[in-house]
Amino acid sequence: MDTELFPRARSEIAPGAVHIPDWLDAERQRELLDACRDWARPPAGLRTVRTPGGGTMTARQVCLGWHWYPYAYARTAVDGDGAPVKPLPEWLGRLGREAATAAAYDNDPDYDIALINFYDADARMGMHRDSDEKSDAPVVSLSLGDTCVFRFGNTATRSKPYTDVELRSGDLFVFGGASRLAYHGVPRVYEGTAPPELGLTGRLNITLRVSGF
Repeated sequence: MDTELFPRARSEIAPGAVHIPDWLDAERQRELLDACRDWARPPAGLRTVRTPGGGTMTARQVCLGWHWYPYAYARTAVDGDGAPVKPLPEWLGRLGREAATAAAYDNDPDYDIALINFYDADARMGMHRDSDEKSDAPVVSLSLGDTCVFRFGNTATRSKPYTDVELRSGDLFVFGGASRLAYHGVPRVYEGTAPPELGLTGRLNITLRVSGF
């Protein structure tokens, strides 16, 4: 924020879990937002995710490369309009590799999945693990728009110990290694905190993963 005296510092939240504030500059944020708006359009566009128990996720989602649904992957939007999933662009995979390198991962992961979640002011994400992939490559998370509380926990339980991290537009969070299967979630989004020049109401989270399929 402009009122801060000092830049926010890079930090390791847990072993293998790294937060890098302001990693995306304003131009890259706008480019990524424009791309997200294109991906959200049908076919295989933004949808509401329904859980096996009959509930719905409050964050809406669109997928690239592979389509995630609870708790598996498919090549078509099996719980949406049934259309083939949109491809993951080469430039987005390259951005993921740049992000992993920035977080000191040097195994050059070949990202082939993107999950893009849209949060309005009332949306939340419960504590969960990204465990439906067959790869232990680090997960890359990019934030656009409204600030959120990102709760990063442990690998054993959804409850404490956990650390709450404030993720703002442009922030990068990468987790792998000992933290690859840590529980994490979003308990709160701060409405109206997006950079005005971005032109986004709400929050977008772009999560890049390696399927291992």
